[in-house]
Amino acid sequence: MNTVSKALAGLFLTGAALTGSAPAWAAQVSRSAGPKTSQMQETAEPSPAIQPQDATRVADWIAASGDNNALPYAIVDKKAAALLLFDAKGKKLGQVPVLLGIAPGDDASPGIGSKNLSEIGPAEKTTPAGRFLARFGVAAGNTRVLWVDYATSVALHPIPRPGKPKEKRRERMLSPTSDDNRITFGCINVPIAFYTKTISPLFRKKGGYVYVTPDVKPLEEVFPRIRLQSFANTGG
Repeated sequence: MNTVSKALAGLFLTGAALTGSAPAWAAQVSRSAGPKTSQMQETAEPSPAIQPQDATRVADWIAASGDNNALPYAIVDKKAAALLLFDAKGKKLGQVPVLLGIAPGDDASPGIGSKNLSEIGPAEKTTPAGRFLARFGVAAGNTRVLWVDYATSVALHPIPRPGKPKEKRRERMLSPTSDDNRITFGCINVPIAFYTKTISPLFRKKGGYVYVTPDVKPLEEVFPRIRLQSFANTGG
């Protein structure tokens, strides 16, 4: 196991570290109302202050193509700092805010998986975009994490407890906008209750896919096959 993988477990334990017509599930989410803070505290599914446009396009493509291969999947929209979760049949199970890598960018730095956390510069702390087959695995300290991309030590896990007070991770997640949701080394942080009650049981048996939309690159560059869905929508 590489040094970042080992360090991730320590962070986990100690607290350091969609254009086209809207689908039915999107309309349902849009109708829900209420402040982000109270919704997340009670149900871990806040009303989205920002509509995740990239995630909507990806969700439409997956539903039409079956790209998830009958496995559950999550779509992380980095621009909106939101995660949309679906079961294996494409039923939407929830939407929550996420915390992401400090630096905007869509590619992991070469060799980052072999670096110590102290060796990772600010510009390298990115959450890579792409399609990942995510599975639970063991990190150092016999801690189980949902590895999104093991090679670059990117995992999806709850906000660490107790965490570093100066990072204010919980406050960032509860804030009404996505402007302050960049704080991690590259991992994807989600609300604890949502992770424990929904994500973990869903991915525990066979894993699933995690689709991470880009910050900078065109969506079609990261997910080339989405072009076919766009072409079909125009009736071309």
